[in-house]
Amino acid sequence: MSKQTAVTSVKPVTSLDIRHSKGDRKLTMLTAYDYSSATLVDECDIDMILVGDSLGMVMLGRDDTISVTMDEMVHHTKAVVRGTKRSLVIADMPFMSYEISVEDALRNAARLFQEGGARAVKLEGGHSVVPQVTALVRSGIPVVGHIGLTPQRVASLGGFKVQGKTAEGANTLLEEAKALEAAGVFCIVLEAIPVPIAARITQELSIPTIGIGAGAECDGQVLVFHDLLGLFDRFVPKFVKQYANLRETAASAISDYKREVEEGSFPAKEHSFAMPEHEKEKFEK
Repeated sequence: MSKQTAVTSVKPVTSLDIRHSKGDRKLTMLTAYDYSSATLVDECDIDMILVGDSLGMVMLGRDDTISVTMDEMVHHTKAVVRGTKRSLVIADMPFMSYEISVEDALRNAARLFQEGGARAVKLEGGHSVVPQVTALVRSGIPVVGHIGLTPQRVASLGGFKVQGKTAEGANTLLEEAKALEAAGVFCIVLEAIPVPIAARITQELSIPTIGIGAGAECDGQVLVFHDLLGLFDRFVPKFVKQYANLRETAASAISDYKREVEEGSFPAKEHSFAMPEHEKEKFEK
């Protein structure tokens, strides 16, 4: 009797799964920018992987996200998709890829879907991007909203600052969240806003909220992969919890490698290849 190998089917998370999870459980989202990190995040059953334009800073060493291009986003999204079986892959639409017109938004989102393999896109902004969101959703492209601290607009915001600290600002955020929901986003990221505002928005929306620096009342949370693992050392935002310090671990391993090469203990016999003795004797003649 022949043995049959059991195949475990993995059900991919969809945008509808995320939308319908409101009130049932807390959601998890992490960024990833390459095959290896995506594979690791996916294997840990994280609900959503965001290919964030934060790759400009943590992967490419730039000072902000503004210079990230569509070609770069497509490139990194492809790699992440290759490493993902379960998590919903969401790609950031980079600066000025959607602001100018609805047509630009449709064309560039289509690239992230068709070339990159993403199954949702994320746009920053409130009322100003409602027409783009509406058009994308009507075209069958699921959209994640993003309000509060929007890094692509950091120049006009005066830096990386908490948003909505006044009653007027709080009301604007609530109105923007409702407008994005009405336009069809299936969830919305709330970044760097006071806890009471995030809690109010979460209560009043029928779609999940994903917080980053917005408190525990949100329906889910998102962190940058490199921040969570302690791999990015230029700055650590207040809202980041470092669950590990892999930069220190990696530096120690690299130093050990350097030392062993210099002293001649690496590679050892177990890391090297031998040849049959009779062939060796022929070679040495």
